[in-house]
Amino acid sequence: MTLQKGTFETKRALRFQTLSTEGPIEHLLFVLHGYGHLVEYFIKKFDETNLKNTLIIAPEGMHRFYLNGTSGRVGASWMTKEWREQDILENTQTLNAFANQFIEQYPSAKITVLGFSQGGATAARWISEQQIACDHFISWGSVFPPDISAEALTKLNMKRSFVVGQQDPYFPETVLQDVIKQHQELGFECITFDGKHDISLNTLEAILAL
Repeated sequence: MTLQKGTFETKRALRFQTLSTEGPIEHLLFVLHGYGHLVEYFIKKFDETNLKNTLIIAPEGMHRFYLNGTSGRVGASWMTKEWREQDILENTQTLNAFANQFIEQYPSAKITVLGFSQGGATAARWISEQQIACDHFISWGSVFPPDISAEALTKLNMKRSFVVGQQDPYFPETVLQDVIKQHQELGFECITFDGKHDISLNTLEAILAL
């Protein structure tokens, strides 16, 4: 009996939603959701923003699963430990092609990439490949991927911000200061806010106003 393994390449569809704020588009804000989110719910976190001249663009991870058992609510993720190298490659390639359609449409727009939780690691890997000219990278409630060298990110000419809630259960006080120190060494400005593992629009607007 002979066992053979192989792969077969095929096209995948990337689901996304956008949200336009008031005024002509001068800023593209790509937002990558966290583990278990769906884009239709994640983008609602930005509904009441006071940002102007901004197109908020939210792609959805291509892995979907039931959050509990075999039925009910569904969530999405960017990758798991299974065949992770291939998922990382496909995420980067897909996000490149996806983002280019907006960059070509708004060639003079400023570009910000915000990665929330698991989406922060995906965003960091995407940006470190130097295939998107990002002006500002915001890692929000996320851990910097250990497989990315410091040089891969610090040599890029862009602003870097790390944001975390002071009551974020994923960053208890016993580890928070170490995580902040790690990001500071990578050139991130570190910002904390009074909140948990979530997006604070007031904090985001303050960061983008600087």
